[in-house]
Amino acid sequence: MAEKIHHIGIAVNDIQKSLNRWGQYLTFKKGDIEEIKTRGVKAVTLEFDEGPLIELLEALGSETPIRKFIDKHGEGIHHICFKTDDLDLKVRELKKKGVRFVQENPVSGAGGSRIIFMHPDNLNGVLIELKEEKE
Repeated sequence: MAEKIHHIGIAVNDIQKSLNRWGQYLTFKKGDIEEIKTRGVKAVTLEFDEGPLIELLEALGSETPIRKFIDKHGEGIHHICFKTDDLDLKVRELKKKGVRFVQENPVSGAGGSRIIFMHPDNLNGVLIELKEEKE
């Protein structure tokens, strides 16, 4: 089961302003803006001819993970997401190897997907999201 980079998540203060800025310089297909209230985030994907998607993330409140990230680090790369076909199996394998996760079990993500975040301490301070897309 090989993983593939699905998207790179970028924390932004304002999705619409960021979309306008990205659109000034790059050509992409814009996905629908989606509010994921359970994650406290508004998200939109930018799809390019090749390579992973870019996901812009705007906080829905002051106590959300994205808002806290921006307050601490400013806007910028928040995480790298890898797609996997069997999230439960991958999580079990990684836990056996001693990997720590931000949450104990997978949760709902954008587009009806299931996701889980590996703690940044596992891989050089980089937050890694694992994603299993809805069938």
